[in-house]
Amino acid sequence: MQATQTEKQVRHGKARSMKALVFRGKHQIGLEEVPIPRPGYGEVVIRVTLTTICGTDLHIVRGEYPVKPGLILGHEPVGVIHEIAPGVTGYKVGERVLVGAITPCGQCNLCLSGNWSQCGGPIGGWKFGNTIHGAQAEYLLVPHAQANLAKIPDNLADEHVVLLADIASTGFSAAESADLKLGDTVAVFAQGPIGLCATAGARLKGAGLIIGVESDPVRQEFARSMGAQVVVNHEKVDVVEEIQRLTHRRGVDVAIEALGTQATFENALKVLRPGGTLSSLGVYSGKLSVPLEPFAAGLGDHKIVTTLCPGGKERMRRLIELVERGRVDLRMLLTHQFALDNIVEAYELFGERRDGVIKVAIKP
Repeated sequence: MQATQTEKQVRHGKARSMKALVFRGKHQIGLEEVPIPRPGYGEVVIRVTLTTICGTDLHIVRGEYPVKPGLILGHEPVGVIHEIAPGVTGYKVGERVLVGAITPCGQCNLCLSGNWSQCGGPIGGWKFGNTIHGAQAEYLLVPHAQANLAKIPDNLADEHVVLLADIASTGFSAAESADLKLGDTVAVFAQGPIGLCATAGARLKGAGLIIGVESDPVRQEFARSMGAQVVVNHEKVDVVEEIQRLTHRRGVDVAIEALGTQATFENALKVLRPGGTLSSLGVYSGKLSVPLEPFAAGLGDHKIVTTLCPGGKERMRRLIELVERGRVDLRMLLTHQFALDNIVEAYELFGERRDGVIKVAIKP
């Protein structure tokens, strides 16, 4: 793999800074020269070879999810190990690794109870681009490296695995959290990047009928490629009525909400059969209320489950296994690629959903 000019300078002890995308305030981001991180005990620094822009990054830039100004954004990293501190074993400089968006410590009560994403407290597993510097940079400091570095097989390219860090792990988790069973009927509300992965996850888990809800023609086609047999355009039909018709008035076993709005949440609840499960993946901004009638006043045996992207190296290893064995291929979702130097332009394209964009890959 060819080293960057900065990497060559680092090797010769010359470079002390790197390029990184910094959040400066609401609707304010820009590339800056910042110090290359140095690892402390139990940490590793990787040279980032591929990362992406996520919908959550847009929530941050738009001021819908608060982080501190000065933070480097991004949480979907693939890279090469650059420096290893004491306390990390079984890895060596130069190895290619995938790091999940969620980086649990593996030792706290929540981690040991299996709630990796909530490491240390509510939403505590999500650190990159939230509470510590993120991956939209030339180098990245990985905390709790022993629990979070997943080695990438030589036969897989960066593009094969980069989406496993977040949107695939998140999307697949919708079916897992809902305890989706063979032959279940599923409706997936919104076919953006997360929704498309939720559709793929429902197929992997053995769903029968998968109904996608999406108005964008490009995303409708992607939904069919991911496994949706029927795609309902909410701008042309009454979604609730159409899904009830498709299920012969029975309703769906699982409704997956992958957008994070009051309207999609309500419609997901309205199409559930009694005893069905609403699996929520959306990031909600502002107040969210539960309508009483579709909730059967709390007496319909419905379940509402939420999931934050599962992380840790074992989760990443399992997802890599799915890719390596040909069970899933998400490369088609990487519709655009930009150099790190042009990442602000990439944010504009992604945020405005221009040119049929699904996911934007960023190469430092």
